[in-house]
Amino acid sequence: MPEFVAILDFGSQYTQLIARRVREHHVYCEILKCDTSCEELSRHQLKGIILSGGPSGVYEEEAPRCDPGIFDLNVPVLGICYGMQLGCELLGGKVVAADHREYGATEIEVNTEDPLFNEVSSLTTVWMSHGDRVTEIEEGFETTAKTDNCPHAGIWHRESNFRGIQFHPEVTHTPEGSRILQNFLYPICGCSGDWSLSRFIDEKTAELKETIGAKNVVLGLSGGVDSSVVALLLDRAIGSQLTCIFVDNGVLRKDEREQVRTMFTDNYDFNLRVVDATDLFLERLAGIFDPEEKRKRIGNTFIDVFKDEAAGIDDVEFLAQGTLYPDVIESLSPIGGPSATIKSHHNVGGLPEQLGFKLVEPLRSLFKDEVRLIGKELGLAPELLERQPFPGPGLAVRVLGEVNAENLEVLRNADAIIQEEIEKWEDYPSIWQSFGVLLPVQTVGVMGDQRTYDNVVALRVVESLDGMTADWIYLPQNILGTISSRICNEVHGVNRVVLDISSKPPSTIEWE
Repeated sequence: MPEFVAILDFGSQYTQLIARRVREHHVYCEILKCDTSCEELSRHQLKGIILSGGPSGVYEEEAPRCDPGIFDLNVPVLGICYGMQLGCELLGGKVVAADHREYGATEIEVNTEDPLFNEVSSLTTVWMSHGDRVTEIEEGFETTAKTDNCPHAGIWHRESNFRGIQFHPEVTHTPEGSRILQNFLYPICGCSGDWSLSRFIDEKTAELKETIGAKNVVLGLSGGVDSSVVALLLDRAIGSQLTCIFVDNGVLRKDEREQVRTMFTDNYDFNLRVVDATDLFLERLAGIFDPEEKRKRIGNTFIDVFKDEAAGIDDVEFLAQGTLYPDVIESLSPIGGPSATIKSHHNVGGLPEQLGFKLVEPLRSLFKDEVRLIGKELGLAPELLERQPFPGPGLAVRVLGEVNAENLEVLRNADAIIQEEIEKWEDYPSIWQSFGVLLPVQTVGVMGDQRTYDNVVALRVVESLDGMTADWIYLPQNILGTISSRICNEVHGVNRVVLDISSKPPSTIEWE
């Protein structure tokens, strides 16, 4: 059993980032419900607890709480933002709404006598995001950090081994945040850093063998990184007991079905079945404009098609999926906390009971960059390993408005040009996603001597580590010019190309 740090989630959109940062220091952690009992926590080789931030005020009647017994477990506890305020209140401090809300980069003065700030500059920049603050602390507390507006920006309660910080060390906007978390994990919690992705592979392989036994498994293989890595893990664990099913849902990129078929038949010894269900999917998408309804119909139709194909395979008991942490957090907080639902994902939330399969999600606790590293270690082909994320509902959520064969053909051709030209850029590996979006508007143009009234394609290019946050990339002007010129000249029905320069947040990467 590896060393374990528990992250109790109180609804912060940054909670996943805390987990990422902890794992970067080779310490295994999991995100749990904020009210997880001490009994449950004690079942792990618990080395420490982190209380996340959250949108609530601790003084609110329905504010989320944790088991106060965590301070009696004899492990260090670190409270971040809301987590600090809650810990202080439970230990006798007072929290009120601040007169001046602090948001953004702030210079903070720290007490370097606290091991939490070992080798951290006495004046350092941190990322603040709070409207409440601790105003009074009882005997037994020490102030370890402060700003002009926040007299107790950091506290230490020695007796309970609780520390609280009113800023976010997990975000890149806190330059010395990684050092602060490392200090908490190593000199304070006493972690040895015994977790690695190699260990994950070995443990997950053993777990899959034990769970699946002699039964068979089906996997919806999309050709993307996630499902491909799941396929490799399962192949390592159970070999020929795995059957992969590739469903062409009619909203794939240009020539994608044949590319996936060729890739997997040429490089791997998987049992692969390819199903063309284009007509059925487009029939069920006809006349649908709402993006959530598109996702639901695609998800439900996929289940119907998948179930029919899987019915021809003997002794199937398990369905494998490539669900990742970011999928889960954007669909519904997996830990039952108060995180907001951003959008649904077709592969999250379970399948209808009538499908009759047990669910296997070996990557559910991982981030995208971790999955890529696992894929590399398992020998995933570079052309698969480096593929950009592609949404489960495919081009259906990049055709804004009705999804039909004509609109899909326009977008496929435009998107093929985008990929072809962007791949020529020397910094192409830095791109997280690059794609086109067909907008539900038409604009006036001139081609030759003729007036046109045609479609608009938006170009979206972003960089990211895990899809949780993203920044737009400004491509070199010559590449942008070539993309625009080729689309307008080669794609019938498009006379204008625009550039999306929105970051996430406040936008999402996909438009729908």
